[in-house]
Amino acid sequence: MNAHAIETLHQHLLAALSTAPDEARRLFHGRGQRWPGLEQVTVDWLQGIVLVCLFRDPGETELQALKQMLLSLPRAPAWQQCGAQGLLLQHRYRPDCAAEWLHGATVEQCLVSEHGLRFKLDLGTKQNSGLFLDMRYGRRWVREQARGQRVLNLFAYTCGFSVAALAGGAEQVVNLDMAKAALNRGRDNHRLNGHDLNRVIFLGHELFKSWGKVKRLGPYDLVIIDPPSFQKGSFVLTQDYRKILRRLPELLNAGGRVLACLNDPALGPGFLLRSMAEEAPGLRFEQRLDNPPEFADIAADSGLKALVFRRTDAAP
Repeated sequence: MNAHAIETLHQHLLAALSTAPDEARRLFHGRGQRWPGLEQVTVDWLQGIVLVCLFRDPGETELQALKQMLLSLPRAPAWQQCGAQGLLLQHRYRPDCAAEWLHGATVEQCLVSEHGLRFKLDLGTKQNSGLFLDMRYGRRWVREQARGQRVLNLFAYTCGFSVAALAGGAEQVVNLDMAKAALNRGRDNHRLNGHDLNRVIFLGHELFKSWGKVKRLGPYDLVIIDPPSFQKGSFVLTQDYRKILRRLPELLNAGGRVLACLNDPALGPGFLLRSMAEEAPGLRFEQRLDNPPEFADIAADSGLKALVFRRTDAAP
């Protein structure tokens, strides 16, 4: 991260802030490898909060130069015009993901909007804020497809897909995640949007020990699979994704669909296509959802992969 790269980031942020969106968005996606020297930097607009994340230690000299540039932003007309209130720098490469407020009062939580839906985020206290912005189009697709559907949301996290499904008229959503605190935030997110929690089920369980309960609550018209690449002691993507796919025939209604997601840059969509063909051959690939344009990647297969499959054989 040399001086030229920092100045490139500076100019990009000034331009982005001058046209700051009304809803939460990524402002700068260095991880898309399109700006040399900035591959480990992202910047998000959280409707008044600018969150800068570093995914690698830039070194002390470069870090101080970056901070100096960031501290100049609140003096810029673009910052003042967009109504920004806080600037947070998070060191994601540190074990504790330490964060420091460079400008504005310390705030631990904030509310943001996406497609008119409300979500509560954590700021600077956890590795992730609570809403993965690259999945914006995925949540929109679920909302558009959800009317009258029974939905299973695996690795639900803070239930963003569930909120989208209820907003789209889903009959019922079953959310499963081993992190009960994340599911509690999911309840908060549903309440923020005035949803009927009688139509939402929250299972704070480890997936591979809960198939019986998941199956009894089915069958489902839509299954969403959005796992982490690695979750110590419970999930290794390259080993465990197939275990989920081979269960799909017993979970899905005839004609039911699956939104299978993958966000490991080392694995392209071929991993999902091959795995589905081998483990659940009754499901056919329909489409890959676009990623939001602000997440453009120099290699399309390195970014988020969100693939839709439909069951074409008869359900038992």
